[in-house]
Amino acid sequence: MIDDRTVPPDGPTAPRRWAELAGDSPASLAVRAELVARWSEPHRRYHTPAHLSAVLAAVDRLAAEAGDATAVRLAAWFHDAVYDGRPGWDEERSAQLAQSALARCGVPASRVAEVARLVRLTAAHDTLRPGDRDGAVLCDADLAVLGSPGYDDYAARIRQEYAHVPDELFRTGRAQVLRRLLATAPLYRTRQARELWEQPARANMTAELAALTSAQAGSGSA
Repeated sequence: MIDDRTVPPDGPTAPRRWAELAGDSPASLAVRAELVARWSEPHRRYHTPAHLSAVLAAVDRLAAEAGDATAVRLAAWFHDAVYDGRPGWDEERSAQLAQSALARCGVPASRVAEVARLVRLTAAHDTLRPGDRDGAVLCDADLAVLGSPGYDDYAARIRQEYAHVPDELFRTGRAQVLRRLLATAPLYRTRQARELWEQPARANMTAELAALTSAQAGSGSA
């Protein structure tokens, strides 16, 4: 089990793996340190180094379906680098961070632009266009948790990140997110992700939605 506050020494987030993506210059290593610090911020409960490592591991499983797997992996590093619980705004600021930080690392401008595009794409996974191979791999990797045995823990941690939101408002918003995802057919765009996670993800989200709906009904009759 990956501890939420650590980066696995030999996993996808190891320094060696970062150097393969962005080089090992002092500027690049400083960017990596900044990213690790951002992912380790104390207000995070789900969007932690454990999530980053899980997304990168999922990208490894799907990488053969990407056009530029390096860009996808870099986008995974940046996709929640800024996380204040403000959907859309967080992704935009994360994309802007990627643009400035990767330029300092000497990453080619065309790849930097692709990374920023991919980060912005994670704001709404259901806007992915057909034929977007890199976008499909990143979005599928980001949503892999939906089809995992740890789904209940994931859902609980998401609630903790929105602890400032009253129960009724959270249930309403969360139900809207789940309905939108369930209406996306297929949920996963790569063949391997569909085989691995489509069925369990739909079962997990349907069960959570039913629990939210039941809680809403109970609250209304109280």
